Amino acid sequence: MIIAKFVIVVIVAYLLGSVPFGLIISKFASGVDVRKYGSGKTGATNVMRNVGTKFGVLTIILDVAKAAGAVMLAKVIIDSGILTIGSISIHYQHIAQVTAGLAVVAGHNWSVFAKFKGGRGVTAYFGTLFAIFPPVGIFGAEVLAISALRSRHMSTGSILGALAAWCLMVPLTIAYDFPPIYLAYGLVAIVVLVYQHHDNIKRLQQGTERRLW
Repeated sequence: MIIAKFVIVVIVAYLLGSVPFGLIISKFASGVDVRKYGSGKTGATNVMRNVGTKFGVLTIILDVAKAAGAVMLAKVIIDSGILTIGSISIHYQHIAQVTAGLAVVAGHNWSVFAKFKGGRGVTAYFGTLFAIFPPVGIFGAEVLAISALRSRHMSTGSILGALAAWCLMVPLTIAYDFPPIYLAYGLVAIVVLVYQHHDNIKRLQQGTERRLW
């Protein structure tokens, strides 16, 4: 029964993550298919560049909401319980949150509704952090915003923001019994984010990365 519930969590989270709000908003706002412009991504940054700032902000809000919703829904689907492996005990709901987080980020990046194209996973990842532990998400988002505004590179802000959130998880895990599975989730998510930004990183090294505004 618990396995079936986890399967439901993965499917629901992936489908929620797959809703391409950036693509939908762009088409309704100006008839633009953002997959054919700029980076080819459906994320907020590409929407902002090609359709307008206000539509990019709306995309951020909706992408964060769908990711947070997927994680919160996972806690509703999975009952409280504990998985024991040797001397290690993990709450089912913590596993559910992490599973939903990975699935919603995967859906956002490789949407079944957009021919498996999507964003880079940044807004989706921070949406999951806001649902899992808001202070970590807020801290990471602040670092993201400051770094992006100072460097005028959203890619730089995104990577630094994700790393900052993970760095905050480390002392929380060591000193305040923050579930280690969240720390592992953050590390996996950062690997995915860096992979999704590999072209940006290359352009940053070459000095040709596109700037905000």
